[in-house]
Amino acid sequence: MAERKLIAGAPIRRLRRRAGLSQAAMAEMLGISPSYLNLVERNHRPVSATLLVALAEQFDFDPRTLAAAEPGGGAAAIRRRLADPMFADLEVDRAEVDEWLAAAPGGAEAFARAFDRAGGGEAGVAVSDPVAEVRREVERWRNHFGDLDALAESLADDLRLAAADLYGAMIERLRVRHGLSLRILPVDVLAGTLRRLDLHARQLQLSEALDHPARCLAVAVELARLEARTEIEALARGAGFADRVAERLMRRHLAEYFARAVLMPYARFLRACEGSGYDLDLLTARFGTGFEDVAHRLTTLGRVGARGLPVCLIRIDRAGQASYRFAGPTGAPMVAAAGRCPLWQIHHAFDRPGTTLIQRVELEDGTRWLTLSRAVAPPAGAALGVAAGFAIGLALPVEQAGGLAAARGLDLGGPATPIGLGCRACLRADCPQRSAPPAGRALLVNDREQRASAYDFAGD
Repeated sequence: MAERKLIAGAPIRRLRRRAGLSQAAMAEMLGISPSYLNLVERNHRPVSATLLVALAEQFDFDPRTLAAAEPGGGAAAIRRRLADPMFADLEVDRAEVDEWLAAAPGGAEAFARAFDRAGGGEAGVAVSDPVAEVRREVERWRNHFGDLDALAESLADDLRLAAADLYGAMIERLRVRHGLSLRILPVDVLAGTLRRLDLHARQLQLSEALDHPARCLAVAVELARLEARTEIEALARGAGFADRVAERLMRRHLAEYFARAVLMPYARFLRACEGSGYDLDLLTARFGTGFEDVAHRLTTLGRVGARGLPVCLIRIDRAGQASYRFAGPTGAPMVAAAGRCPLWQIHHAFDRPGTTLIQRVELEDGTRWLTLSRAVAPPAGAALGVAAGFAIGLALPVEQAGGLAAARGLDLGGPATPIGLGCRACLRADCPQRSAPPAGRALLVNDREQRASAYDFAGD
């Protein structure tokens, strides 16, 4: 973060006001002059590395959130929105975007919100998209809900005291405390349903098609709905969704969050991550969970004073459609963008089931990432007659990936695959994989030449 200019006046001003401090008082705490703090808050000066350290020490927060809090997600995110064909005739260059963010951050943020609310950047997305609304709310929380984590950790401790077998302890708690028994039913009886709560029979009914990790998660989700109902309801209603469907989706996300926090309690899971180098196979075996559940849990480690690595996650199908994504505090562009690059090996994971593909990639803005991709199958897909499959992609900036087990033996500074954010948003020339010209760029057609790329286009 310290290698580039970070303009973050608005979040620093909000931080000062929440603390009830004047500029002079905050400047004294940070060891800087009030005039310098004034310039920083007005976006006339970037935030230095020294100031970042002082802010973290005095106010106990994650400095990475300042980068994520840049108006509209920062210059790169604003440029992605301006790549929409409706702005093609304006030819707004990088310098203009930087000047706009510095001079009028509020205006840039307003533009970004209006563009996103109208479904810009994702063709075919309706103005009211409950899935997108929930995704924005989860991103706003950085996918860390401290109260839920603390409650889940306490429940996990109680269950461990009750029995060594967590699955059995959860079933017993449902029976004794909530009067619910567990029943495993044949696939044809549940007729396509994987989990059903039958209040008349006081049963939690699970399909026999679910494997053991999936059954554990299903039981933990039911415990979440019963024992964390107040906290989940407060978070879902506090989001202020206009759409009741979005509120229900948020409740589902929070219940699954709580369930994974019970199966992988925060402190124990973080210690295991740090001790193993975030070895995904080892974590899966140690906690008895599925690969996808471990991947999701990695994105939630945001506890103040005990943070994990800023892992981002995306889940796609064979057509490249994203069914879940979390860009995290780094705002990972390859996750946040509507499109994806076929040169990213996440698309190859389907052809190598059970194998984690490790790849160094470099985006157009020069940032480099280490990515891990693996194919996963729904626990009951084959049993229900559908050979469904998804690929999970995890990404981390290479400068933070040195301690990963997956990075052992890799030269993180070595060659990286140049990828874009989908052909319509990518300006890399001479890419033989290009399937469409970039939006807003004039096509160049020369009958006397044939280049490696199917489309040649005008530059800046």
